[in-house]
Amino acid sequence: MITILPDTEGKALVAEASEKLTTKDYEEVFLPKLDELIHQYGKIRMAFYLDDSFAGWEPGAMWDDAKYGLAHRKDFERIAIVGGPRWVEWMTKLGAHFMPAEVRTFAKPALPEAIKWVKEAA
Repeated sequence: MITILPDTEGKALVAEASEKLTTKDYEEVFLPKLDELIHQYGKIRMAFYLDDSFAGWEPGAMWDDAKYGLAHRKDFERIAIVGGPRWVEWMTKLGAHFMPAEVRTFAKPALPEAIKWVKEAA
């Protein structure tokens, strides 16, 4: 499940991922919000928090994520990935090489710091 958190403001999207992410999560919640912000601000920033119940992506959701990320890689200024298993940190660092955005990973307790980093002036 993907939840848009109340910390979302301006061009900064703050979202929480829990359990297994589905195509429905992407198509009905996450991608419409990303599209809305990109349309409104051009380039956006995002903090994506993976809570303790996060269990990865269904194949369709993983495909949606990859496809959208490639198509919109120039539409992000900063991306913070917070929490999650070690493999997520590794994948994030690998994926960062394909995006011009600043990408950082944060440990779960550093969510407030990650949100601050995403929102601060570059």
